[in-house]
Amino acid sequence: MSKIDRQKIMDVLDGYDKEDITIATLGSHSSLHMFHGAKAEGFRTAVVCEKGREIPYKRFNVADEYIMVDKFSDIVNEEVQQELIDMNSIVFPHGSFVAYAGLDNIETIFNVPMFGNRDILRWEAERDLERKLMTESGIRIPKKINKPSDIKGTVMVKFPGARGGRGYFVANSTEEYDEKIDAMMARNWIEEEDIKAAHIEEYVLGCNYCIHYFFSSLKDEVELMGIDSRYESTIDGLVRVPAKDQLDIGADPSYVITGNHPVVMRESLLPQVFDIGDKITETAKGLIPPGFNGPFCMQTLVNDDLEVVVFEMSARSDGGTNTFMNGSSYSYLYYGEPLSMGRRMAMEIKNGIAEDRLEEIIT
Repeated sequence: MSKIDRQKIMDVLDGYDKEDITIATLGSHSSLHMFHGAKAEGFRTAVVCEKGREIPYKRFNVADEYIMVDKFSDIVNEEVQQELIDMNSIVFPHGSFVAYAGLDNIETIFNVPMFGNRDILRWEAERDLERKLMTESGIRIPKKINKPSDIKGTVMVKFPGARGGRGYFVANSTEEYDEKIDAMMARNWIEEEDIKAAHIEEYVLGCNYCIHYFFSSLKDEVELMGIDSRYESTIDGLVRVPAKDQLDIGADPSYVITGNHPVVMRESLLPQVFDIGDKITETAKGLIPPGFNGPFCMQTLVNDDLEVVVFEMSARSDGGTNTFMNGSSYSYLYYGEPLSMGRRMAMEIKNGIAEDRLEEIIT
């Protein structure tokens, strides 16, 4: 199936009442601050929600309209799309939206206008494309190990797609790799297709910082919006156990993200942070036009040489944006008031309408 013709999306957008735009997304992941921020900027909000999952949106009173579905993947159904279009909806993508709607569907049958670049989402999901973007940007990334038999030291093993760390593991040899693959298969965390697409890379020892950027196409400028770190199970639980007892537990650590906490970097590292953001946005303009558009996240480790090493990216709003629903130390510096990523996204839509440039930031 061929990709959606951009003109078809623009025709839908042209038919919208720009004075009555609705901001919509799936009720999951990082949608709370998207809805709250949209309402703060004067937009109506619509949540597409699985039955039984609507409680947070009602309790926090952030959604004006509820589109209840049997399962999140129903967002691509024609009747749900039409309901969104009838509301003059612009969809804000996040990790759950990408995972449940499906990349193929987003690229070929999802006709609702989206904020951001829908084409760049595949470059996040497919490791070779992600690596190509980072390599051509000239930013420091972990060395890739081509096959399990080449493992000679500590490596991190990852699988495709937005998994929230589920199934990731560390191995020190080919034998350990095979053992952990078997264990993951037994838990139904991965399938045969995942094994073929396994990404093996150098394990970088350092502190985890997930850096949240916003690229404004309207201003052609990269903004640093916030930084978080992650709580991951079971690795964070395991390190709370005394070292002498860890071996007795016999647990294979996993890296399933269960929460996030806000952090700040030492100020001397910020030049590297801005350099990474500037480089990757410039490269993306050429590789996947129009490039990044709105929020994205570079997931990094900082080693004891104070080197910021990028190991993964999110090409849309990342879950760590939840740590600054009321603003971060960095977003405050731009605007002098608390500012979430969701509100910054809504501001871009508002500015696009005011400047008659909305089509530049919608795909």
